[in-house]
Amino acid sequence: MSTPSAPRTARDFARIELTRLILANARAQLAEVGPGELSVRQIARELGMASSAVYRYFPSRDHLITALLIECYDESGEAVEAAERAVPKAQLARRWGATAHALRDWALVNRHEYALLYGSPVPGYAAPQDTIGPAARVPAVFLGLVADAEERGVPLPSPHAPVPRKEKASLAPIADMVGRPIGDERLVRAMMTWPLLVGQISLELFGHLYRGVLDYDAHFAHLVDRAALDLGFR
Repeated sequence: MSTPSAPRTARDFARIELTRLILANARAQLAEVGPGELSVRQIARELGMASSAVYRYFPSRDHLITALLIECYDESGEAVEAAERAVPKAQLARRWGATAHALRDWALVNRHEYALLYGSPVPGYAAPQDTIGPAARVPAVFLGLVADAEERGVPLPSPHAPVPRKEKASLAPIADMVGRPIGDERLVRAMMTWPLLVGQISLELFGHLYRGVLDYDAHFAHLVDRAALDLGFR
C-alpha cells in the first residue's frame, strides 16, 4: 500500500481530524442501526455540523460504507500481520495460530465492524475496486503461510483426494493472487480452512454457539490446532 503524504497545512490537519470524527461516529452508528441504516445526516447532527459539510467528505451513504470497509479491513489486516510477524518464520503452526487468534481477537473487540466485513451484504451497496486490496490483507497472510509450507516441501497428511479439473480452474484467481507455487491439494485444503476460520468466528459472534459450546476459547483453539494438522503445519 502507498503511504499517504503528510499533511502540510492547518486545513490538511483539520480535514484529517474531521474525517476521523465522521468515521468514528459512523462506527458508533453501526452498533445502533447496522450498515443499511447509516445516515450521513444523523452523523452531521451528532457532530453539530451542516449536512452539506459532511457530504463534502462523503457524498453518499455508499461512500461512507466504502470508507468504513477500507478502514476496518486495514485495521484487522494490521492486527493479523503484526501477530504473524512476531513469530519466527520457521514455526508454521505458531504463525498460523497467531494469525487465527489475532483475527478472532480483533473481531471480539470490534463485533459490529466484523459483521460489516464478513456478515450479510448491505442492501443496495456494491463495493468498489478500491476495497479489494484492504480486503485481501488477512487472507494474504494465511496464503503466505501455505505458500511457505509448499516451498519447504512440508508433507500433507493423508488422505489425499483427487482435485477435479473444474476445481483447479475455479481456484486459479486465488493461485494468481498468491503469486507463488501451491500444489492443488494444499490449495484446496487452504480454501477449506479459510471459511472454517471466518465461519467459526461468525458463529461465535452472532450467537449461534450459545449453549452448544461451553468454552469458546478452548473450542476455537482446538479447531485452529486441528486445521494446522490438516495443512501440515508443524
